[in-house]
Amino acid sequence: MTASADLLVDAFGRVRESVHEVVEGLGQEELTARLDAEANSIAWLVWHLTRVQDDHVADVAGTPQIWTSEGWAKRFGLSLPPRDTGYGHTTEDVAAVGGLTAELLLGYYDAVHERTIGYVSGLADEDLARVVDTSWTPHVTLGVRLVSVVNDDTQHVGQAAFVRGILERRG
Repeated sequence: MTASADLLVDAFGRVRESVHEVVEGLGQEELTARLDAEANSIAWLVWHLTRVQDDHVADVAGTPQIWTSEGWAKRFGLSLPPRDTGYGHTTEDVAAVGGLTAELLLGYYDAVHERTIGYVSGLADEDLARVVDTSWTPHVTLGVRLVSVVNDDTQHVGQAAFVRGILERRG
């Protein structure tokens, strides 16, 4: 692997560790608890970060999303469109991501993580300069897109860890 691939594998590996620390051992009640009527639940945060990673990595890799291609959308049984990633969700949409188990959330996350690691571990340093999105100025390179995914993941898993901490303090 190249130095860039090593860094990306490490970054996504840290996200995986954090996702597991946040989700493992929680029941449906804790996963779907909201600190107030407008807040995101742990289930929504983890589902969303996984959906964004699945969507963005599949796009740059030229592969189908695991969500639809491997049946995760059906297993989750959410009342949301199959291509939905959670972007722009209302409080009602957040509430719709409920009734989930830790095993289901982690199963989907781990499948996406495995695909992500398989993709990024094969990247050469020069691959990161490839433009993958021309709808922005400046255009978005593969490296920038992948760092953006890591950033989104770490923000949302940090939010989920905060929610878990509050729930644990409340008993």
